[in-house]
Amino acid sequence: MLQQFLHDFGYFALFLGTFFEGETILVLAGFLAFRGYMDINLVVVVAFFGSYAGDQLWYFLGRKHGRKLLARKPRWQMMGDRALEHIRKHPDIWVLSFRFVYGLRTVMPVAIGLSGYPPGRYLLLNGIGAAIWATALAAAAYHFGAVLEGMLGSIKKYELWVLGALLILGLGLWLRRRFKNAQLAKKIYQDEQLAKAAEAEQLRQAEATPPAGPKTPAE
Repeated sequence: MLQQFLHDFGYFALFLGTFFEGETILVLAGFLAFRGYMDINLVVVVAFFGSYAGDQLWYFLGRKHGRKLLARKPRWQMMGDRALEHIRKHPDIWVLSFRFVYGLRTVMPVAIGLSGYPPGRYLLLNGIGAAIWATALAAAAYHFGAVLEGMLGSIKKYELWVLGALLILGLGLWLRRRFKNAQLAKKIYQDEQLAKAAEAEQLRQAEATPPAGPKTPAE
């Protein structure tokens, strides 16, 4: 059943997963390739195209609507400002390596587009970075399966447990990010409310203070 499902939908799901985010689903695919349910070469190729296409899209959206996109989420805004600082100092290095920094997959291409990084250069270096990322992560997951089998013997009876653990880990990281986003949004909202209250208080005091009258000669 699992093999048939992966044969019908596995590579399409891998493409979608790597198009939008990618780390967890690529690790799962690499492990499933070790178990023989998927082909490791196809896993690398599909992950490359998914990641490459997704990051090209975010880059061009960043060139057109970068500030609007980053302003949609408080954490994106904060991370986007930091990303722009990094890009201005070492642009090529960040284009090649941002996929390996957890949480920057969406924000960094937007910031790169917003920074005015040349499209042709991004097309080339983004492709190199996507190839390295897809190959390295898929190979690491594949060899992770080999290490587990060396430790546990036949891994077939444990494969569902391993898949479940990987899914739980991915879900945990996603929930952690959502929780941090919610906390940051709450803090920014509170700071904005305090700033508005302080501004209103200053305005009220200014309106309550009588204007100084003309000075008399004695004064």
